[in-house]
Amino acid sequence: MSTTTSARLLDVVPSVVLAIYAHPDDADVSCGGTLARWSDSGAAVHLVVITDGGKGTIDPDRDPSELASVRVQEVRRAAAVLGVRTVDHLAIPDGEVPEQQWLTGALVERIRRLRPDVVMGHDPTSVFFGSVYVNHRDHRASGWALLDAVAPASGMPHYYPEAGPPFRVPHVLLSGTLAPDSYVEITETIDRKIDAVAEHRSQLAGDSAWAAATIRSRASDDGRLVGVAFAEGFRHLELNG
Repeated sequence: MSTTTSARLLDVVPSVVLAIYAHPDDADVSCGGTLARWSDSGAAVHLVVITDGGKGTIDPDRDPSELASVRVQEVRRAAAVLGVRTVDHLAIPDGEVPEQQWLTGALVERIRRLRPDVVMGHDPTSVFFGSVYVNHRDHRASGWALLDAVAPASGMPHYYPEAGPPFRVPHVLLSGTLAPDSYVEITETIDRKIDAVAEHRSQLAGDSAWAAATIRSRASDDGRLVGVAFAEGFRHLELNG
C-alpha cells in the first residue's frame, strides 16, 4: 500500500464498465465496492472471468470440473448482489492463462463490442507482496493480456480486424497494485462487497467472518489515505492516444 501524497479520489463517472479478472472471485475481492457504486449510479457493468476456477481448492479429492460448475453459480449470485449486468466466462483452466495466445484477441472483441469508459483488471507488474505472497501467474498473465488489448490493440484497426470497429479505452484501473494512485469511495457499498465475496462459499472454508474483517480493514486503510471511511485503491491509466 502506498502512502504517497498524490493519492486522490477518482472523479470518473462511467457509463459502461468492463471488469476483466482471472478467477471467479477476483473482481468481488478487488473492486466489488466500486462495481456496486457504479452500478447504483446507472452504469452498465460487465464482467469477464478468464479461468474456470476448477483448481481453486486444497482438497485433493475435489473434482475440478464439479468445482468449476459450482463457481459459475457463485459468480452469478455475487454479480446479482453488485448489480453486474453480464458475466462472460472464458473458462480457461486455472494455471493455463499464459499459454492462451487467443486471449488478447478475445478481450479486444469484448472491448470493441461493449465500448467501456473504464476497463478494470489485475496489475501485472505486481509480483512480490512482501515476503509472504507471490502474485498468481493467472493474475499476471490476465493483466498483461488486458494491457495488450487496450494499448494499443482495441484502438487500432489493423489489430484483430475481425473483432469489430476500433475503440480506444479512455481509462484503465488496475487493482492488486503496489503503486495505487487513485481511490474510489465505497463507504455506501462495502456491505454489498462483503456480501458478494461471501457468495464464493467454495473459497471460504465455511467461515466468511474472517473475509469480512479483512475487507473492512483493507478498505479502511485505503479510505484513510483520501479522507473517507472506506475505499478501494487502483493504479489509474488515462490512455489518450
